[in-house]
Amino acid sequence: MEETPSALLILNGKGAGSDALRDAIHTLRAEGVRLEIRVTWEHGDAARYLAEAVALGCETVVAGGGDGTFNEVATALINLPEGTRPVLGLLPLGTANDFATSCDIPMVLEQALQLAIKGRAVDIDLARVNEKHYFINMATGGFGTRITTETPEKLKSALGSVSYFIHGLLRMDQLKADHCKITGPDFSWEGEALVIGVGNGRQAGGGQKICPDALINDGLLQLRLLTSEELLPSFIRSIMNNEENNNGLSASLSWLEINAPHSMTFNLDGEPLSGTQFRIEVVPNALQCRLPPQCPLLG
Repeated sequence: MEETPSALLILNGKGAGSDALRDAIHTLRAEGVRLEIRVTWEHGDAARYLAEAVALGCETVVAGGGDGTFNEVATALINLPEGTRPVLGLLPLGTANDFATSCDIPMVLEQALQLAIKGRAVDIDLARVNEKHYFINMATGGFGTRITTETPEKLKSALGSVSYFIHGLLRMDQLKADHCKITGPDFSWEGEALVIGVGNGRQAGGGQKICPDALINDGLLQLRLLTSEELLPSFIRSIMNNEENNNGLSASLSWLEINAPHSMTFNLDGEPLSGTQFRIEVVPNALQCRLPPQCPLLG
């Protein structure tokens, strides 16, 4: 006899009023799934709710929200002792849903919730920054980071991922590169970086495929650099047409260090982190996550 699936859904408060989500939850409960719901209100709620999920014996914890919610729940999971971590499920409810889109998670809520609780569990990597910060999808620095961190909430709510592009056009007068040095295994570069992407996943900023070759189970991160020496029109054209920008540097690395003479800000799945030194390393097979059978991010 099959064991009754059990899960706790950690739901970002912004998505708590969705009628479609309520219907999806009712459907799963009618199928016999033991599903608990917790809604976040402030930072730290995800870790508290995760501890509750472990105490309840839930086999799955579902992160319901956008990339920031996924990151918060994944970070709370990796901080649990190994062997006590529930499987991670993903329910996309955010503005951009970059990681869920890259993973080919269904955008129909009932299908996504079914996958998040009943799907196949696979090992995935996480990325760790300066020993204590994590990201599941991508770290971005440079001009692109200023766009995604500064885009007004009202614009994001009204226009979704297109808002990043519109806000970017409005801020082109502030376009400037960051001088830094980047080193890693058999890799060294120093210069003016317009955009820096370090990808466990492939896209960020509302659909921009910054790291198109990244995989989440290969023990590597993809570094993509667009330097200030590259032609700006090609950068703008790639954004407007959602094309891959080939005018940059790319490398696959298990770790890298970024040093700058001035403070830089990296966006870790929506969370800004500022400093002059960053060590970013992959944590192989860090978590188990329920993903589609043909997930493009699995090698």
